[in-house]
Amino acid sequence: MASMLLEDLYRLMKIGHVQAQGVVDTMTQPVVVLDQHFCVTTANNAFIKTFEVDREDILAENFFRLGNGQWDIAELRQLIESVIPRATAVIGFEVRHHFPTIGQRTFLVDARRLVHPNDNSPNLLVIFDDVTERQRHDAQMDFIVAEMRHRLKNLSAVVRSVVNNTRADDPVVASFKEALLGRLDVTFHAQELAARGKAADFETLVRDAVGMTVSERLECSGPSAELSSSHVVPVSMIFHELGTNAAKYGAGSVPGGRISVTWESDTGPRERTLLVCQWREEAGPRISQPERKGYGTELIEGLGSGPIIGFP
Repeated sequence: MASMLLEDLYRLMKIGHVQAQGVVDTMTQPVVVLDQHFCVTTANNAFIKTFEVDREDILAENFFRLGNGQWDIAELRQLIESVIPRATAVIGFEVRHHFPTIGQRTFLVDARRLVHPNDNSPNLLVIFDDVTERQRHDAQMDFIVAEMRHRLKNLSAVVRSVVNNTRADDPVVASFKEALLGRLDVTFHAQELAARGKAADFETLVRDAVGMTVSERLECSGPSAELSSSHVVPVSMIFHELGTNAAKYGAGSVPGGRISVTWESDTGPRERTLLVCQWREEAGPRISQPERKGYGTELIEGLGSGPIIGFP
């Protein structure tokens, strides 16, 4: 977005200085124009307000000597001085500095060579994007996410301990306990991945969810695909149920059984991208139609027809 703004201003300043000055003054981001000697020829109202300076005090002054010399930064000077002769651009150069009037701030600086059509003197257009609050907010969010992940780990350990230490002498209760522990493990692990806020590789997610026994027999085929963090938990739960069912009753329960997962991208309603998957088992035991729908079937039917992943 910043580069687009820089390109627009570049074209605008080439059209005409008088007309451009009025438009630039309406911008909320600080903007200055420097001549070939790096002296300020134009500064918009946002620059004056942000850095709390008087226009008369900065016009015709060398940019690197403004204020207490806060812009005389070796890396920034080298970049800006290379812009004019090479006709290149500086995009998103980070400047952290304690300014005498406004305190500690962080700016992203964009700069581009500008040549007016009525003369041959090269000027430099410089834009400042104040990201101080944005970075502070990001740091706070990182702390909150880290704390949430820590508490989630503690909670998962407590819940698993309670379930694991519950007596299950009856075979039915023992089977339920085993299934519950498996579902808790895959859910907590998926939530841990989702809390990182990063995309997850689809094949890796599938193999982690189905369990080691099924994963050893699993063949995966499909284009490289990543799922957003918001879809990690439901997709993990779906494939965990498929893997558990295969290990107990399907191709994963007998020697020579084979399991494959294939997927492809498709376009769904509102031009959203779908990941269409097929789970296929071969050489497994003979199966019969179940008398009732289990938890896994209801889960897959509820989540497997959503806007991101679907099972035909």
